[in-house]
Amino acid sequence: MKQQIIEILENALKEMGAETEKEEIEKHIEIPPSFEMGDYAFPCFFLAGKLRENPSQIALKIREKIGNPPEQFEDIQTSGAYINFFLDRKKLAQNLILKILKEKENFGKANIGKGKRIVVEFSSPNIAKPFGIGHLRSTIIGNSISKICEFEGFSVIRINYLGDWGTQFGKLLLGFKKFGSKKSLEKNPIKHLLEIYVKANKKIYEKQSREWFKKLEEGDKEALELWKKFRELSLKDFEKIYKLLNIKFDVYSGESMYNEEMKKVLKELDEKGLLKKSDGALVVNLEEYNLGVALIQKSDGTTLYATRDLASAIERHKKYKFSRMIYEVGQEQKLHFRQVFKILELMGHGWAKECVHVDHGLYLDETGKKFATRKGKTIFMEDILNETISLAKKEIQKRFPKISKKELEERSHKVAIAAIFYGDLKNNRSNNMVFDIKRFISFEGDTGPYILYSYARASSILRKAKSLKKGKAETGELDPKEIELVKKLSEFPSVVLKSYNALNPSLIANYSYQLAQIFNEFYHSCPVIGSKKELFRLSLVQAFRQVLKNSLGLLGIETMEEM
Repeated sequence: MKQQIIEILENALKEMGAETEKEEIEKHIEIPPSFEMGDYAFPCFFLAGKLRENPSQIALKIREKIGNPPEQFEDIQTSGAYINFFLDRKKLAQNLILKILKEKENFGKANIGKGKRIVVEFSSPNIAKPFGIGHLRSTIIGNSISKICEFEGFSVIRINYLGDWGTQFGKLLLGFKKFGSKKSLEKNPIKHLLEIYVKANKKIYEKQSREWFKKLEEGDKEALELWKKFRELSLKDFEKIYKLLNIKFDVYSGESMYNEEMKKVLKELDEKGLLKKSDGALVVNLEEYNLGVALIQKSDGTTLYATRDLASAIERHKKYKFSRMIYEVGQEQKLHFRQVFKILELMGHGWAKECVHVDHGLYLDETGKKFATRKGKTIFMEDILNETISLAKKEIQKRFPKISKKELEERSHKVAIAAIFYGDLKNNRSNNMVFDIKRFISFEGDTGPYILYSYARASSILRKAKSLKKGKAETGELDPKEIELVKKLSEFPSVVLKSYNALNPSLIANYSYQLAQIFNEFYHSCPVIGSKKELFRLSLVQAFRQVLKNSLGLLGIETMEEM
């Protein structure tokens, strides 16, 4: 409905010779403080400078240009400098509920991506290291962005670009040769690899580590066999985590796959006059673009992240012909991606402008410090999940002491995932956020479990009403809480579109919470079963349930019929 108001205002302003961007109009549209003042209001103060007129006069002229209100509006009035839009609330409620119940899981889709493909790179943990909490944000946010793109009609390729190459592997290879044990590697691969990495990560071993990595880049048989073993064992460990998180990838890729392509990139950069020598290393000077100098090859002949990212981007475009490629990687890599995209552009790849770095902030602990270690130890993702599931079990058992063991396991897992995912996604992705499991798992307030509980409450109402006879759902005179819920449901398509445009799932997360809040207020104010408007209210509950399910699905959260 809001989009229709934007179009009405846009056309009226165009007729007045005051063309205004849709975004500018949308920014100024308000929700009046009371229903008596309308459903939406548009203040004209900001147009005074442009039109050199009194805002109240501008409001009158816009109203005149609008003419007769469109079918969905009961009235359009002016009040001083404001244009107030009154919806035909009964018609809106009836049409919207019918649309939601007919379209179901497709309600809210804009289908703007039909025939287009988007590549999303996310998660990207490092081989031979534990899947730590540091990679969780990219995993959660990237998964949600992939789902939002898909919902808007794009074909999505999800890529997990593993950190499986680089000088750290020289340290691992040396470490295994010096301190490794085949028995320990088979028993607990990630723990053992972490132990040998710590031992080898010392200044005295730097030269030998670089030599081992050079062997790996040159295809040394022993180095390659060990590296393949480390990679295979790490992937098995990661897959356990992804299964728990219910996250899937279309492609497992890695820096190692672009060894040959990197040589081609170096050749192309050289042929195009972009490659320069600097103290024995090869660089691309981007100072004229305020992007510094990008290191492409070290003086010892080994490559870097930039070289590999250039090679992978070129290969992906050839393979997938994407209309957009999204990298969900931490904000500390901002300069790196700006350099990579600029180099691709200078190489003549016009599609580089469709490459986007979606950044995220850090996890902080309760004291506001970087959530990277706990008492000097690495935080394993598996431990975080198990701790959250354990807390969820306690909360569920408080409410349902007679719950079966199997049901408890299933519910606690879903609640834990909702708690972690929502706890992250409700924040603007670029901001740092406090990772507080105890707060996330609460069944009250702005949390994932609270939203799941709202869905389960709606399901409970519908289950109780199963035996009731069907009939015509008479709308009757709408209660303010019914109107509020209907209006919130109508906003879902525009919220999803905004979230896609901003590549920011927090818009959908916050919408989900607001929707759940409004539903609970409606539930307390408007009895459903046994009321005169029972059938209408049941259909409204059903519509709420469907929209909340669609919304949570875009966050990677599975709904529950019972809590």
